[in-house]
Amino acid sequence: MRGASSFTSSVLSRTLATVHDRGAAAALQPRSLRVALFCSSRTNNSYTRLRWFSPVLTSFSRSSARAVSLGLAGAVASVATAASVYAKEPPPAEIMPKDVVLYQYEACPFCNKVKAFLDYYDIPYKVVEVNPISKKEIKWSDYKKVPILMVNGEQLVDSSAIIDKLSEKVLPKKMINSGANEDEETKWRRWVDNHLVHVLSPNIYRNISEALESFDYITSNGNFSFTEKITVKYAGAAAMYFVSKNLKKKYNITDERAALYEAAETWVDALNGRNFLGGSKPNLADLAVFGVLRPIRYLRSGRDMVEHTRIGEWYSRMEEVVGESSRIKA
Repeated sequence: MRGASSFTSSVLSRTLATVHDRGAAAALQPRSLRVALFCSSRTNNSYTRLRWFSPVLTSFSRSSARAVSLGLAGAVASVATAASVYAKEPPPAEIMPKDVVLYQYEACPFCNKVKAFLDYYDIPYKVVEVNPISKKEIKWSDYKKVPILMVNGEQLVDSSAIIDKLSEKVLPKKMINSGANEDEETKWRRWVDNHLVHVLSPNIYRNISEALESFDYITSNGNFSFTEKITVKYAGAAAMYFVSKNLKKKYNITDERAALYEAAETWVDALNGRNFLGGSKPNLADLAVFGVLRPIRYLRSGRDMVEHTRIGEWYSRMEEVVGESSRIKA
């Protein structure tokens, strides 16, 4: 839980300051306080916080012990509640896939949708970056698109189908649940595939400047030779600038940014005040929206989206809960 340790220390310091202001002056070192501070320090692999609090500990009177303990109990309970909300949900070891390989383009929204699922459920996976020109990395497959996910030797294709298959393997309890929550989740997963993804390309290739920015990201993170990087960056940016104009017509988009902002606001409205569409934890729809937005978040279009809509807080929560990639480094 990133931030849990620092949050604990912040809450504890406020609690201690409150008690101290009540006039405590004699020496006291409550065992429960020492344990809480020690655990907070261990979480960060550092014992510096315990040393920092030692002078403070010695300044309390015995009469304040009960107040401190009660304050600490509330603080620790609050941290535990926050931690449970932002915890990953790895499947049991006995059903965890043992050999997972993702064939992808780094900037592909559909590939990132699959990665969001793998990262959130802490499923270790290897990545093979596919050269989009030669596609030599997937010549062995009859399926010539990405993502392709190999799971224990089985080939899975199409991002939504991949996630459905993985859910059956690692989330067996989820598959027997039904009702309004599942219907809502399915509805918004379809919205991602049928609407949200189609708004992205007209935005990231909206003008030559943004098209170059996008292809700089694509070539920097993709599998290209030096010559291909130069060629693809400039030729690709010019080509996609014109392609994006056709996409606008195809999907009846008149104003790219307005369409992106509207999609973001539509999603926030769907949350209806909840931290996630899934309630206290993300569901597959949360992971799908987060996944397809992740490649654009720090491009101009993504920065504009966060600045001009209410989606930023949800996105930040998702960044925290999905956490670091479970990708196996080569």
